[in-house]
Amino acid sequence: SLSKLQLKTGDLDPRLFSRLRHLQKLDLSDNLLDKFPNSLTLPDLRVLNCNNNQLEDVTALKQFPLLEELTYENNVYLTVNDDYKVMFLLKNLRLLNGKDITKLANHVRRLNSRRLTSKVTAHWEKFFRDQLPEKYTTEQVKSIKKKFLESVQTNVVCGPSALSEFTRWRVKMIAEEFLAYSLGLDLNTDTEPEEKMDENEDESTESPREAAEDVGQVGGDFSSYVTVKPSKRKRNNSKSGSRNKRSKSQANTEEEAAEDVSAEPLHFLQCHSKGNSREDFKTQLWSCVFEPLLDCGARKDPIVSSSRTVATCGGESVCLIDCETGTVLKKYKVATEEFFSVAWTTLTMVISDSRKKSHNILAAAGRRGIVKLIHVAADFCYGEIKAHKKPIATVCFSPTRETHLFTASYDKRIALWDIGIPDHDYNFKASQLLVLEALSVPLRIALVPTCPDQYLLAGCEGGCFAWNIKLDKEQKSRPFEAIFQFPGEDGAMTTSHSVDGLAFLNDDVIVSKSSKPGCIYLWSWSRSFDAKGKGCQRTVSAVILAELEWSKTDLSYLTLSTCPAKDYVFCGDENGSVWMYSLSNYTTAWSSAKGKRSDKRIPPTQILKWPELRASREQLSEVLVNNVVSDPTFTYLVVLTSVNITAIWKTS
Repeated sequence: SLSKLQLKTGDLDPRLFSRLRHLQKLDLSDNLLDKFPNSLTLPDLRVLNCNNNQLEDVTALKQFPLLEELTYENNVYLTVNDDYKVMFLLKNLRLLNGKDITKLANHVRRLNSRRLTSKVTAHWEKFFRDQLPEKYTTEQVKSIKKKFLESVQTNVVCGPSALSEFTRWRVKMIAEEFLAYSLGLDLNTDTEPEEKMDENEDESTESPREAAEDVGQVGGDFSSYVTVKPSKRKRNNSKSGSRNKRSKSQANTEEEAAEDVSAEPLHFLQCHSKGNSREDFKTQLWSCVFEPLLDCGARKDPIVSSSRTVATCGGESVCLIDCETGTVLKKYKVATEEFFSVAWTTLTMVISDSRKKSHNILAAAGRRGIVKLIHVAADFCYGEIKAHKKPIATVCFSPTRETHLFTASYDKRIALWDIGIPDHDYNFKASQLLVLEALSVPLRIALVPTCPDQYLLAGCEGGCFAWNIKLDKEQKSRPFEAIFQFPGEDGAMTTSHSVDGLAFLNDDVIVSKSSKPGCIYLWSWSRSFDAKGKGCQRTVSAVILAELEWSKTDLSYLTLSTCPAKDYVFCGDENGSVWMYSLSNYTTAWSSAKGKRSDKRIPPTQILKWPELRASREQLSEVLVNNVVSDPTFTYLVVLTSVNITAIWKTS
């Protein structure tokens, strides 16, 4: 027994352990181990207890081939995928975390392996066999091997979505064996570093048996609902003309056509269903935000350079989705809640051995007026803030102060909270710093990029407002400082309009959508708002730079978003389409002090049409796009609808 000794991985000296040739039982519980060294040997080890450590990977356990009983409970970074890995790697394993896994392990080793081998072979035959010439060079082998391994891990899926990380691990293993033995392609030609398999991409709180027996429950990803197969995508690429007609708008000019982004549908997910019902096409989806990348962390994938994980909310649940694979990585449910908004922050937390580590925290809020705080990597909702007595429409974190959270509520107030930093036992203290009084319900909020600690904008049911949020002022409850006027339908300036879309395109240009049909305004913050102006509740005319042509619908709550790095604006409509505006040709002119307003409305660069989806052979109709968001690099476009479908498009 080496329990409760504060042991770290470096304390397990292989020179010592390799001499323990007849050791059969080893207890390493209640230590600080984050992995096992690869060369402990221990050829006769039968029972191993690793409970209450910080293990992130189980693959090194394959060095103990006679292991029969294994426990590693309360290692927060291990998931159901790791359970399946040890079942595959340890042929003699009978008990895992106290449960008899003999029957399930046999299924994993035999039936699952046969299925995956068949799929891997079919993927090679369909997409790659013809790419390999009869006589090939070492460089050609390296290239095709790299492409095949990436493609097969992305496109070969099998079993429940909560096990996709295990599936990807097995697929890579099978693909490498296939290349080596079936085709004679030497595995040693790989010049790329091997992808680490301890990257917790697919975490779940379910047991292995639950995951195997109840496919419908895992993650709620009913990928059988709509499938866009790789073969179809490949065929569409070869017929670029027909694909363009489906995925792109009819461009008005050749110049505009040249700006078109090639976008293809990757996944259509029905993962927010009430009670996991396949028949739920009524749950409204409202908000999605891409997870920020940590400098280092379990979710960082070497294949991509930016985060591909998005948090979505709607109905009683919040989901974490891998946009590339369509995998629902995690799902958080509150039966009595309807979630309207989610937001990320990164907190530097002190873990148990006094080391500091960055962790992503997700805030989720909705109808109950309560903010839930979720430590995603640990699968743990560690606290809640009873922020308002009425529903919360939207939340956002300060970009400069990671613990400062704004909540905008139907009580016609916007509150600023300091959520604090949880200690290693998740104790935290939240405090209210400010209350901003609005005259109507705030629907969208945005901090001014050049001064995020001083000014906040809100699009409300009764207009667009600005507040001074500087904390050196004593006044805790504050009225708005300015209300903005916009042209009404008769052309006259008015403050009376509902603003249900609001975002910054860059440091100065604001994009807002009001109830005036068919119109999205772009306007200048610095030229509209005089920070030196005296007094509160001033009426200010927005200095409008341009209007974007949009749908003629008068429906509310179809909000917009921006991708500042690419100068793009996105807005969905009442027909399931996404209107995309590339504005890089305009932003330079707008930034000059004498920049003039564009005379004509700017048409969309392209419109992504909603594809024909069928559920139970019935075509889905009346699809509203409530929200559409791109990742910071404009690689993925996530579309949230009124029919419980999350659509994910990929650009190229």
